[in-house]
This record gives sequence, structure tokens and C-alpha cells, in this order.
Amino acid sequence: MTTFQKTFRLNNDTTIPAVGFGTYLISREDAKNAVRAAILNGYRHIDTSEVYENEEAVGAGIREGIEEASLTRGDIFVTTKLWPGHAAWGQQLKNEEQTIASFNASLERLGLDYVDLYLIHSPHGGPERLNQWRGLRELKRLGKARSIGVSNFSEKHLEEIKATGVLMPEANQIELHPWSQKPGLIAYMKENGIAPIAYSSLAPLSTWRVEPGQDSAKTAEMKISDGQLRAMAEKYSVTEAQLLLRWGVQNGYAVLPKSLNVDRMRQNIDLGGFTIDDEDLVSMRAMDRGDGLAWSIGDPTRVD
Repeated sequence: MTTFQKTFRLNNDTTIPAVGFGTYLISREDAKNAVRAAILNGYRHIDTSEVYENEEAVGAGIREGIEEASLTRGDIFVTTKLWPGHAAWGQQLKNEEQTIASFNASLERLGLDYVDLYLIHSPHGGPERLNQWRGLRELKRLGKARSIGVSNFSEKHLEEIKATGVLMPEANQIELHPWSQKPGLIAYMKENGIAPIAYSSLAPLSTWRVEPGQDSAKTAEMKISDGQLRAMAEKYSVTEAQLLLRWGVQNGYAVLPKSLNVDRMRQNIDLGGFTIDDEDLVSMRAMDRGDGLAWSIGDPTRVD
């Protein structure tokens, strides 16, 4: 097993490891050991969020992993996210002050002095989005977040920030995989220096989100493999998951695979031994089906 140490640049001072360990849907009971195991198996990028309700356990896993692997805090890239509030769910929308308070609470739960990347988790903040962005800019100014960005923002939401003439997000974490490629949004982000970070990279797999409670917009028909990805993976002597993750990295996206199985953790970061050829990349480009699958409430980029 070889770990994959490629990075992508976020700003003059910060690079993000191309393969991170995602913690969405990992329980508080499992998160500490999972994150610790990920670090011991070569992951240097850990992603969580306040809404995942596992930050305390993730932070404990980070600290244990750093100690056991004889690393320093600077060796690990940590992302967490602001939940902006959602009026349709009866939640208060966070203003600038509440954004900073939420960040400080996340930092305390993580047991860290700073994070490497802080994101607004979704555009549901509506009229408070720009105030939330002001909060993130202040956190970066204070050095509490080395880089700042957003998640699930569309071109319209990014233009809203751009129109104010302030610092643009340095990253946008969005659902990206061969079934949801978002070429227009990706082109806009490239033009504006916004790094794409891919989540749900493994959504095309028949095994993706099959456990009870792991809702998605995936239909029964979509859960049946057509064999195309399997055939490509066999060509390169890799797993389908490795193929999908390599596709993301070759397109310039950091990816966030998640597994509690140590063997699969190792496979998911072992992406350096093959390159998807141009013919297969063209075939994968033709798999695009438009909207994503990860948000059962519907595509959050349609939020006004």
C-alpha cells in the first residue's frame, strides 16, 4: 500500500491534500477510532462539520493519530463547516457574530487552536449569507482559519459574494463524480480561483448509501451497476472506488472518501499507481446525469 501525497493550492500559504478522510454519517462512537486509523494509514486531511455532531470525537481521533504517528499539528489538514441555519426547518439564520461563535464552539469541540479550512456548509443562510462570509473573513484575519470557503454554493451564490468586491471563497466543496460533473460551475470556479473539493465521489457505486437512514436521491434503477465502471477498474487492476477517486484527482479535485474498514481506507488513498487514459476519461465524461444525489431534500444549489 502506498499513500497518495498530491496536494492542491488554496492560497499562498495553504495547500490541501488531494485525498482526505470524510466523516459524514460516522457516529460519535466510531469517529475517534476511524480518524485515528485514517491518520495511521496515511491520511493527512480530515473533514468534518458542526452539523455532523461528531467534532469532539473527530478531534480526539486527530490528537491520538498525531501522537501515535509521531506527527505535528501542522502535518494534518483539518476542515470543519458552519451550519448557517435553515429557515424552512425553523432554524435561526446565523449572523456574523453567531458565525464566529459557532466557529469557536467547533474549535473547542475539536480541541484545536485553528483549522486549515472553514466552510459555510450550504447557501441556506439566505439574507445572512454575506454576514456569514464576513464572519469567515474575520476568522481568517485572526489566523483561526488558514483558508475559508463555502460548500454547495452555485454560481449565483458565488456571484453574490463577488459583487461585494471582497475576498472570494478559496474553495467550494460540492458533489462531484461522473454522474454529476457540473461543468459550468467548475469553469466559473476555475476562472475565479476557487478550488473544487469533491464529496460523494463514490455515489455511482451500487454500495453507496445502502444502510438504513442514509437517504439520498438515488433511485432503485441507479443502484444497479451497468458494469461500465467495473470494466474500467479491471483494466487498471484497481477497485471501482479507486477509479472514481482517481477521476476526481485527475480533474483537479480534492476527494473525501469515507470507510470504517481499514483495508478500504488503505485502498482509497492508494491512487498513485495508475492514470486513467484519455479514452476512458471521455467515456466517463459522457456519464454525466446533471444534478447530484447526496441531498435528499433536493439540490441545495437551487436555494435562492
